[in-house]
Amino acid sequence: MMTGFRLNLAPLKEPLGFIKFVEWLTAIFAFGSCGGYSGRNIVSLFCSEGRNETLNVTFSYPFRLNLVALVEANTTLCNHSVPVTHLVGDSASSAQFFVGVAIICFLYSIVALLVYLGYMHMYIDSDFGPMFDFGLTAAIAFLWLVCSSAWAKGLQNVKDATGTAGITSTLALCKESDVACEVTDFANMRTLNVSVVFGYLNLIVWAGNAWFVYKETRWHSQKYTAQQGAGAGRGQQVPAAI
Repeated sequence: MMTGFRLNLAPLKEPLGFIKFVEWLTAIFAFGSCGGYSGRNIVSLFCSEGRNETLNVTFSYPFRLNLVALVEANTTLCNHSVPVTHLVGDSASSAQFFVGVAIICFLYSIVALLVYLGYMHMYIDSDFGPMFDFGLTAAIAFLWLVCSSAWAKGLQNVKDATGTAGITSTLALCKESDVACEVTDFANMRTLNVSVVFGYLNLIVWAGNAWFVYKETRWHSQKYTAQQGAGAGRGQQVPAAI
C-alpha cells in the first residue's frame, strides 16, 4: 500500500468530497449565526399620569436570560418603587449544544477533506477509514436532529421571555392597574431564525452524505459482490439430463 500525502483534487468533483465541503460551509453559517448574536429590546412603560418610562433589555449568546437585568437597581418607575428584576429563562444549554455540534462538524469536515484530498489512496485501501467515517457521519446527522430541535425550542423560549407577554409577567410593575407595558422596539432575530434553518439543513446534508460514505465501506462492497454472485448463479443454465 502506498503511503504519504498525495494531493488529488478529484474527490471534490465527486459527491463524497463535494458534500463534505458543503458541510464545512453550512457548519460555519450555523455557529456564526447563533454564537455571535446580541440584541436589544426597548420596553415602554405607559404611566397613568401621561408620561412614559423606557427600559433597555440587552441579551446575547448563550442566552442566560435569568442573568439579564430588566431593572438593574432599586429604582422608581411610574411613581412605583421597583426592585432589581431579571428576565426569566435559560436557553444556554440548547444554544451551546447547537454551537458545539457545529464547531465539531466544522473541524471534522476539515480533517475529512484533508484525508480525501491527500490520502484517498490509503482511505480506499483500508477497512477502518470508511467504516469510521460512516459511523461518525451517521452519528453527527443524529446530533444535528437533536441539537437543532433543542435550539428551536430554546429560541422560542427566548422570544417568549423577551416579548411583551414575557416582560409583563416578569415585571410586577406591569401588573399594576395604572401602568401598561409594551415592547416597542424588538431586537432583530433574523440571524437566529437562520441558524435553526441551517441546523436542519445540516441534518439533511449529513444524512445524505452518510449514504455516499457507506458506499465506500466493505459492507456495501460485500453486499454488492453477493448480489452479483447471486445474479450470475441464476443466469447459469442447468445442463439437460442424458
